[in-house]
Amino acid sequence: MLQTLNQYIDHTLLKPEAIFEEIKKLCQESIDYQFAAVCIQPTWVKEAHEFLKGSNVKLCSVVGFPLGANTTDTKAREASELSKGGVHEIDMVINIGALKSKDYKKVRQDIESVVKSADPRIVKVIIETCLLTDEEKEAACLLSMDAGAAFVKTSTGFSKSGATIHDVALMRKVVGPNFGVKASGGIRDLKTALAMIEAGASRLGTSAGVIIMESK
Repeated sequence: MLQTLNQYIDHTLLKPEAIFEEIKKLCQESIDYQFAAVCIQPTWVKEAHEFLKGSNVKLCSVVGFPLGANTTDTKAREASELSKGGVHEIDMVINIGALKSKDYKKVRQDIESVVKSADPRIVKVIIETCLLTDEEKEAACLLSMDAGAAFVKTSTGFSKSGATIHDVALMRKVVGPNFGVKASGGIRDLKTALAMIEAGASRLGTSAGVIIMESK
């Protein structure tokens, strides 16, 4: 696991005050450490795409971030624009209110719309576990699979809390061994990163990728 730890990491910078020099640094670190991807706000996609050109690092950006309360049409347009901008992966936030209202048709259609607009790019569905019951987490995972997404993801990192071992293990149990599970939010050291992988995470969203790698 330690030998391939870098390939679990989405090196992430989503804070709204991030400046261009920080984005360039993030991209360069991702190239240096051969992280799986960089994950950034849509406003920096053009610049990051140019910087990463010729590397093996994937470019990931976000849709409906961080609340998930945008309209489905807006999310679909965001996904289409990002796809045309050169992203390889999209992390979208689920319609949390619709899920908690048990409007599963609306939730599924919301995800499907982004998946279709992003095709053939990978879509990871952020379910914001800290706002959900275990029953709702299970429903969110099943709806994400049914809608054609490739991953479920724990958190935006902008809500009450981030990833937990319990949630990652629960999500892995629901989706089975072959579907993606991304743990994100609060993963700042090697011990936590390894624990998340042990619990079932196949990808880690973290701004502490370099610190984690240097701790090996």
